[in-house]
Amino acid sequence: MQTSPAHAAHHDEREIETLEDFDATVSARGTLAGYRVQAVDLTDRTRELLTTDTSGAVFLGCPMRADAAQKIRTDGALVFPPVPALPFDPYRGRLYTADELFASLEKGYEQTPDALAYAWFQDTKADGDIFASMLRAVHDDSISDALDELLRGSRVVGVMGGHAMARGTEAYAGAARLGRELSRDGLTVATGGGPGAMEAANLGAYAAPYEDEMLEEACRLLARAPSFTPSITDWAQAAFEVRGRWPKGNHSVGIPTWFYGHEPPNPFAAYIAKYFANATREDGLLARCNAGVIFLPGAAGTVQEIFDNATPNYYQSRGEPTPMVLVDREHWTERLPTWPLLQALARERSMESRIALVDRIEEAPAALKRLGG
Repeated sequence: MQTSPAHAAHHDEREIETLEDFDATVSARGTLAGYRVQAVDLTDRTRELLTTDTSGAVFLGCPMRADAAQKIRTDGALVFPPVPALPFDPYRGRLYTADELFASLEKGYEQTPDALAYAWFQDTKADGDIFASMLRAVHDDSISDALDELLRGSRVVGVMGGHAMARGTEAYAGAARLGRELSRDGLTVATGGGPGAMEAANLGAYAAPYEDEMLEEACRLLARAPSFTPSITDWAQAAFEVRGRWPKGNHSVGIPTWFYGHEPPNPFAAYIAKYFANATREDGLLARCNAGVIFLPGAAGTVQEIFDNATPNYYQSRGEPTPMVLVDREHWTERLPTWPLLQALARERSMESRIALVDRIEEAPAALKRLGG
């Protein structure tokens, strides 16, 4: 059965994020005083704005007519107008979807909103423009707010791993089966939102409502474009072909970043929380994995994530330690001997009973359950 994070319809009662919310609030409450209206096009709501109390309200990036804007400023409301010529909305109230980020893919990935936002980021980062820095910060805070609203009340498990894992490999298929099992167990799968192991886990969650044969066939179709290089367009189109053939996949979350703009987001995450600031994205992803994190074989980025997650578990700065499961004993004890250091940190602390190392990916879900995930 298709599921979504339990709280998805809930948000702060003072926040208005859609035109439907705006109309319902005006109709039921008769006032907008103290409300926060976020990225709602109010061009056709001039009468309501002129006749409704808006004292103490804040309007973030809401298009409106000049007389309405003047009136609500007179009421004492704050108006942050839309910023023209931006390839993204810094005030957005919802997370991204793959359809939104990959719009115009038929013209080539370079024409998509995702690619245009990365190009803007590169240009403004080089300029050191304080206004652009502010816009990035506002955008990322809006994304964090939307992510909190989405995941409130959900049991979230993270799946971390390298971007280089190619479609068509057994490692990719194994990561996909892992995502499917976790999703079928009622967990919300969260990944870094990119290609490789991240895409595989999101794909597996997407495949959860279907018979097992669907995932096998989907992996075969995707193997035609095994990597996002040399063509992101071909790589993404293969994913959308799978989604078109099986359109009712389960929900999962991807949390990527434009900091690594050469890595596109994968289209199998239903909700995409894309950030400009990688540090904010990295910490936020791990902090929200309240049911634990599974670490597949990876390189420097995955090693960083292991210890980013271990630190609050060590100090219990977020409360009781959450489960950490490392997959592939040879990788984490010989190639990149992370496990011995993690064991040493955990010894005689609460987190000692919350870490595990398994040989095979198929063992990870049971290990997560044993650790309390």
